[in-house]
Amino acid sequence: MIVKAAPQVGRRHGETVCCAGIDLYGNWLRLYPVSFRTLEHSKKFGRWDRIRFKWRLPSDDRRIESRRVDQQSLEIVGTLKQSERDKFLAKSLVTSLVREREAGKSFALLKPEIIAFKIEQKGAAEIKDEGQLFDAIRAQPDFFAQKVTNNYNPCPYVFKYKYRTDDGVREGTCQDWEIEATYHKWSHLYGEQKALEEMDRVFGREYPAKGMLLAMGTHSLHQDTWLINGVVRQDDISQGSMF
Repeated sequence: MIVKAAPQVGRRHGETVCCAGIDLYGNWLRLYPVSFRTLEHSKKFGRWDRIRFKWRLPSDDRRIESRRVDQQSLEIVGTLKQSERDKFLAKSLVTSLVREREAGKSFALLKPEIIAFKIEQKGAAEIKDEGQLFDAIRAQPDFFAQKVTNNYNPCPYVFKYKYRTDDGVREGTCQDWEIEATYHKWSHLYGEQKALEEMDRVFGREYPAKGMLLAMGTHSLHQDTWLINGVVRQDDISQGSMF
């Protein structure tokens, strides 16, 4: 597993998480919907975990990587070692999203040049809309949906990257669960201002300097729109890692 995006709340599935991983042949698989926080503890996989699961092709999503997963079948069977990660990821690296779309793909592991990291506070209207949606989920007679939603605190900020690929300069919002969870943890420990300073230091300067990749996925309804589903901190992968 490589990607675990921040939770999304919808009226149809409640709180779900878009997850994605790379199989042994280098193919991306998008797993959805996963109600991650209602999973049994033994099924709560993390980045680099190897998993097995049952799936079927979704009827409402034609993207070739998408799988409708039976989350009760999820099983963690191992973890990719640190020493194995460069070689494993190298075969999936791309530098152009246009070429990936032309090949019919909707998920990619992008090696970009990071230009800027931006932190923007959400507007009052967006926060209000999120609050109303959470209230609607809490009102449903689903004990697990209520329990999970009550325990989730939406992030008041969005985190964006401006980056350069072979196609030119792009900008997008980062949906990685880790980045939101880190903000919540640091704001609790240090206060809001210090947390934002630390977010800028780590995700805006330290990660790009040491090496990072963007796990990119297209929007389900707008398939030429690429979203930053995950950030992978990985030392710069050399060409030799591919062999």
